[in-house]
Parts: sequence; structure tokens; C-alpha cells
Amino acid sequence: MTCWYEGPLAAFDTETTGVDVETDRIVSAALVVQDAPGTRPRVTRWLVNPGVPVPAAATEVHGLTEEHLQRNGRWPAPVMYEVAQALAEQAAVGRPVVVMNAPFDLTLLDRELRRHRASSLDRWFERSPLLVLDPRVLDKHLDRYRKGRRTLADLCAHYEVELEEAHDAAADATAALEVTRAVGRRFASRLERLSPGELHTLQAVWHAAQARGLQAWFARTGTEETVDPAWPLRPDLPAAA
Repeated sequence: MTCWYEGPLAAFDTETTGVDVETDRIVSAALVVQDAPGTRPRVTRWLVNPGVPVPAAATEVHGLTEEHLQRNGRWPAPVMYEVAQALAEQAAVGRPVVVMNAPFDLTLLDRELRRHRASSLDRWFERSPLLVLDPRVLDKHLDRYRKGRRTLADLCAHYEVELEEAHDAAADATAALEVTRAVGRRFASRLERLSPGELHTLQAVWHAAQARGLQAWFARTGTEETVDPAWPLRPDLPAAA
């Protein structure tokens, strides 16, 4: 029987106006679907005119200017519907979806759906649950004592995965997918008997423990920052813009 990391996987990524999931907006997104390792992936891309100013700091990261998005991007409402539908299609066929730092991208998508569609991300998965694989959570749990940062670029370097055009949604999604396969192979003895559904449940537990550890470290260092233990989606806040 093929292990999950040698089977069909998809990956999802976004680029945004900033890092606040409650107020920032999606400016581009990509879904990458690969039937087996080494095969050519199918890539769907979306470019969005967010309808709000795009900060220069965000443009410096992903290269998408406000002028370019206004000229070439689509309005958010139909895009968010298409993105949610594409993810729901992956859930319907039981294909796991890799999302690096899932609470960021999935929560942003949820808030955009609430903002533009009067809907929520959970509604799309009432019949078939979305099975998420988060390489950041997996790596941090399986190699917890390794020092250093665990950004996508760091994980690519550690697992010897090529990252081309960083901060392009499709490129980042593809790299995250390959990192996840590499994590599976490196820790095969601990992962090969787990199904994607079991891993999804375990990652929620692992992320919560990681969040508690980081929160304790913030407390010791006097850092006034709150770490949300929810994974892969943060609960809705009444004040969401």
C-alpha cells in the first residue's frame, strides 16, 4: 500500500497585503495538484484586486503592485468562491492538501469568504473534511530539538528542496508539497502507518502544544504577544473586518 507521502497530494498558498489574518487581504493564490512524486503538477492560479491599498512592504515581498492588481486582478468575491470550491474538490476525493503554516492561509481565506461571500470556509467541508498537511507543524514535532528558524525557505534548505521564485504562490505551494514528501520519507518509521486523517488530528494536538511552548517562552522573555493554539483554522472573531 502506497504511503501518503508517495501518493497524490495537493498544495495551497496565498500572497497577501500583510500578516494580519483579520484585516489583510489575499492578492494571489495557487493550488498545485500532483498525482505522484516526480509527475508534472497541475497548477491553478488566481490574481485578485483586493479593493484596498497594497502596502509597499507587501509588494517588496511578492512583487505585486497595487497598479498591477487593479489592472489584472479579479474581484475577490468570485475568486474566493472558486478557491473554496477547488479545495472542496480535493476534500471530496480524499486528496490531502499541503498548507505551510495553515492557520495563516486558511484563516485568511475564511475571512475573505465571510467578507465577500457571507460564508465561511467550514461550510465547504461539511460533507467531506479537508485533510491538511502542514510541513511546519510536522517538522517542528518530528525534529523538535533542531535549532534555527522554520520558514519555508529554511525547510527547503534543510530538506534539500529547490525553491524557485520564492513568494510566488504557485512556487511556494510546490516547494511546500516537496518538503512535505521529504519529511515523510525522512521520518517514515514514525509516519508511514498514519493515514492523512490521523495526521490531521495529530497535527492539531502538536500545534497546540507548540503554541503553548512558544507562549511560555514569550512570558519568560516579557514579550507581549499571544499565540493562537487553533489549527488549521482560527475561530472567527466578531471584530473581523
